[in-house]
Amino acid sequence: MRVGVPAEVKSDEYRVALTPAGALELVRRGHEVWVQAGAGTGASYPDDAYARVGANVGDAAACWGCDLVLKVKEPQPSEFGFLRDDQILFTYLHLAANAGVAAALCRAGTTALAYETVEDAAGRLPLLAPMSEVAGRLAVQAGARYLERPAGGRGVLLGGVAGVPPGNVVIIGAGIVGRNAAVVATGMQAHVTVLDTNVERMRDLELMLGGRVTFQYSTRLAIEELIVTADLLVGAVLLPGARAPRLVTREMIGTMRRGSVVVDVAVDQGGCIETARPTTHSDPVYEVDGVVHYCVANMPGAVPVTSTPALANATLPYVLRLADEGLTAALRADTGLRPGVNVRDGKIANAAVAAALAS
Repeated sequence: MRVGVPAEVKSDEYRVALTPAGALELVRRGHEVWVQAGAGTGASYPDDAYARVGANVGDAAACWGCDLVLKVKEPQPSEFGFLRDDQILFTYLHLAANAGVAAALCRAGTTALAYETVEDAAGRLPLLAPMSEVAGRLAVQAGARYLERPAGGRGVLLGGVAGVPPGNVVIIGAGIVGRNAAVVATGMQAHVTVLDTNVERMRDLELMLGGRVTFQYSTRLAIEELIVTADLLVGAVLLPGARAPRLVTREMIGTMRRGSVVVDVAVDQGGCIETARPTTHSDPVYEVDGVVHYCVANMPGAVPVTSTPALANATLPYVLRLADEGLTAALRADTGLRPGVNVRDGKIANAAVAAALAS
């Protein structure tokens, strides 16, 4: 099979979908690999690193012209012309918040598999997990930075100092993003509260963090009461394939202190905070009612040297199966890959995505 790896064109995206190590595995199995010139530069993989393992380095057309196209982010409008009906696209899609991309894929007849809806045998999301880890950790790192007064924040040091209380961090969601955000926030010695409706998940996190976090069952009233004194609010809510539920309203944001910071990690799925809208690393923040909002939709793109191999390590077994066996056989052999199919034969194939787009 011919496997193509175009360079990412989304604003401030420095990751690449395949490492040279992954390219070598494909080449050794007899597949033809095409990598766009410069695609790996942002992640510290020069073109010659791919060439040395037998991959071809070419232009965008050569890479998009392959049977299996690997990307990191959803196709941008400038790439819609490359979409075809005899092509498999494997990438993060987040179609619930990208109706235009969904329409373009359907028009082209492209078979599109989304990393974020592939499941493992336990129903977990193995291809979303590594980037959720990165995003969760970055959320607190970014929040701490924008809490600084020169960056527009209140001027709060999350960890406080002797005789001065620490900052308050409220995290909505105790999944992978929330767990990693809590780990970093507690490491900074902040006062951390995590809300979720899954008691077992909170119990597991409590055992992991040894009582350093306050846990509370997530209700509208609990959120309303907690964010009034929050210095940093992290939205970490996920419904696989669907739009994130809006748990924080504009009215609630108005009760927060001026200069406090909101980080909505769910913004690529529509956001769980009503005032959230996607931003970029070049222009990451804006204010609503005096509250700083950091809503970068591709947060792990800021640390490509870490996030690229983390993503590629997770996706490579699926890439090899698709290349070796073809789509039909791969779907038959791996039932967890089936929910990854978001678009096929010009139609939305994932029920959660279809419901979100129809609403």
